[in-house]
Amino acid sequence: MDWGTDLWDQYDHIDKHTQSGIDLVERYIKFVKERTEIEQGYAKQLRNLTKKYAKRGSKEEQDCRFSNHASFQEILNELNDYAGQRELIAENMITAICVELTKYLQDLKQERKTHLSDAKKAQQNLESSFKQLESTKKRFAKEWAEAEKATQQAEKIENDLNATRLDAEKAKQHAHSRTHTAEECRSDYAAQLQKYNKEQNFFYYSEIPQIFNKMQDMDERRIRRMAEGYCQFSDIEKKVLPIISKCLEGISAAGVKIDEKKDSILFIEQHKSGFERPADVEFEDYTQGIKPATSDSSLNPPKVRAKLWPFSKKHKPPAAEDFSHLPPEQRKKRLQGKIDDITKDLQKAQDQSDALEKMKGVYEQNPQMGDPSSLEPQITETAQNIGRLRGELAKYETWLAEAVGGDESSNTINNNTQHGIVAADQSQNIYTDFEDEFDDIETPVGQCTALYTFEGNSEGTISITEGELLSIMEEDKGDGWMRVLRAGGEEGYIPSSYVKLSP
Repeated sequence: MDWGTDLWDQYDHIDKHTQSGIDLVERYIKFVKERTEIEQGYAKQLRNLTKKYAKRGSKEEQDCRFSNHASFQEILNELNDYAGQRELIAENMITAICVELTKYLQDLKQERKTHLSDAKKAQQNLESSFKQLESTKKRFAKEWAEAEKATQQAEKIENDLNATRLDAEKAKQHAHSRTHTAEECRSDYAAQLQKYNKEQNFFYYSEIPQIFNKMQDMDERRIRRMAEGYCQFSDIEKKVLPIISKCLEGISAAGVKIDEKKDSILFIEQHKSGFERPADVEFEDYTQGIKPATSDSSLNPPKVRAKLWPFSKKHKPPAAEDFSHLPPEQRKKRLQGKIDDITKDLQKAQDQSDALEKMKGVYEQNPQMGDPSSLEPQITETAQNIGRLRGELAKYETWLAEAVGGDESSNTINNNTQHGIVAADQSQNIYTDFEDEFDDIETPVGQCTALYTFEGNSEGTISITEGELLSIMEEDKGDGWMRVLRAGGEEGYIPSSYVKLSP
């Protein structure tokens, strides 16, 4: 069954049906656009939520050492990645459905307009041919009536005894002329009728069926394209479901990894003072009588025991550089942390000094690359910085020795000193392969491996394949995207949740 055979006389219904199909495509495009707006709004609200509850500041960073605090931060990070996937769904729906269907809709409207125009032209041609048929038919009827009238008039004159022979001959010639004209009109009418029947047959059995069948094919292609659009509506979300599942699994894992015992131990280590508990209060016996006041007793009043209530608010003494205002345990921790920081700074300064010396050697060997004397101010400044840091290190190591005692302090100092020596020895190999050029080249901040394939269709993004090793040029700043460098030199942004950071 097809439209050309079974719906040859249903032009109006075919017109309305195809227009209804086009209206459905427009409604679906609008529906998908509104869905993407919902997704984008949802993702924005999730990002604002994670930003609102993300911890900031030194105190909150210290709290993140506890597993329950750290797990909540991991949940916020996973939720931020989840928001990125919702944004990706919206972007892919706009690109794959709305944009493509809008282009297809324009072509569909133009094709339908062409088919309807062809059908109207064919109808107009048939109506024009029918008008010509009616015109020749009327002319034939008129001329035939005139011929019959002329023939009757000629017979009447011929039978009239009073009419002359000349009048009779004129009447016969006139009747013959009218009859000849009527016969010509009859021939024209017959020819036009044959032509119209042929055109009508072509119109109803060939031309219109072909046009209607083309419109049927057009409508079926539209239906198939709509079916694909409906499937894309689901498939686009299915593609990111594995990543969404990983986000949800990460949230569950964050809850599982919480260790309440470890948090309690960490809290104890952070705030343990190291003080001994107060001794028993001594009994003061007033039954022995009151001793007379003497000058000594008046000058030296009895000692009053200080209150040591553990829950009372205490006035905090001013902070001292050697942390002597802190309890013993906390003081040792702070001093050790300060020593570690100074050791790291000293190592960096030593590395910088070595690099400047290397550079100076290169300049001395290759004067065209630079003036060795131009590096002297930096070398001098670095040397002064190293001396200052060594002095601070010795000062804090001395304070730590006082805090922990002789044996422990000596072990600590020896360990720190050995650590500095080993680190310095290791740094000797850092600059062995010194380059001749000193251009500022952006170095990667890390490495990652692609978990999934990503098609970078938007401006600024790049495509990656599953399992590909990438260099991280810019970390995720909270918007769900990171800038990476491929092995081939191609650089751009990708979703952070599509990769796994390398250790």
